[in-house]
Amino acid sequence: MVCAQQPCTYFDLESQTDLQRLANPELVLASLAGLVVIDEIQALPSLFSTLRVLVDRPDNACRFLILGSASPQIMRDVSETLAGRVEFLDLAGFDLTEVGHESWQSLWVRGGFPRSYLAANNDDSAAWREGFIRTFLQRDIPQLGIKIAAAAMRRFWTMLSHFHGNIWNASRAGASLGLNDKTVRSYLDLLTETYMLRQLQPWHENLSKRQVKAPKVYFRDSGLLHRLLGLQDFHGIVGHPQAGASWEGFALEQILRTVRPASAYFWATYSGAELNLFFIVNGRRYGIECKFSEAPRPTKSMSVAIESLRLDKLLVVYPGDKTWPVSERITVCPIHEVQDSLG
Repeated sequence: MVCAQQPCTYFDLESQTDLQRLANPELVLASLAGLVVIDEIQALPSLFSTLRVLVDRPDNACRFLILGSASPQIMRDVSETLAGRVEFLDLAGFDLTEVGHESWQSLWVRGGFPRSYLAANNDDSAAWREGFIRTFLQRDIPQLGIKIAAAAMRRFWTMLSHFHGNIWNASRAGASLGLNDKTVRSYLDLLTETYMLRQLQPWHENLSKRQVKAPKVYFRDSGLLHRLLGLQDFHGIVGHPQAGASWEGFALEQILRTVRPASAYFWATYSGAELNLFFIVNGRRYGIECKFSEAPRPTKSMSVAIESLRLDKLLVVYPGDKTWPVSERITVCPIHEVQDSLG
């Protein structure tokens, strides 16, 4: 397939025809010019060594765009084989900048996968997400060379939906499934490396307070979380005990995509003070607290976080559409106003 808008050639490695075209990949690819798109690269990982040879040639006339499912092994192969020759781009689902902030409820309920978000109704959206989960567990995981029973991973993933937004406790998770700490940790890392989960690491400085050192675990896509919780619409979600945690994870993902800090953390002490999100941008220290409330109020924990972390500003993000200052360093704002409110 040749792209129409610019000189480029496309290979889909799930197509037997395209796989046959690349039976002699060095000869075929060396004859091309312009942009070469290779989709589903995980189907032919041996291709990386060929790409290294081609991109190092002085007369190489191609730029290669490599697409495919995230795989821990493939990411390692790329890093080792194409070190210094490749740039990584993580492609997430729809976000509020794409669908519009007025559509936040639909995006929160359905998640950002295009076919889930754009489904004709909530039933169709939920059906698509269920199909995605089954396909991911039964086909994608084995294709990545990982031998874990689909039923076991489904139980673990479902259990994590009830731990969403909580500090990771391997012993508790393992006891719930009858597995040891090492096994549940490997499951957690697998879902993280395949971009299903986010492990938000704790921030700790040389402070007098005893601080939490285990990560928090979040689903990256709120639609998958809701499917595993058995929640299908907005009213069902807001009446569920996990509504606040779900909103927190959704808000964090949207903020991180908008602000794009180099690193982001949460902060918590054993005395009870905590902050959902902490990051540093241009030398300024910012905190984010997510509140699923129509009229959030400042708390003692926020004051402790401001002083302990020396925050320049703390934003309280809520599911509303108004922005107002609470104090000199605390502002309440909706998700879509976070970038502007950082100042």
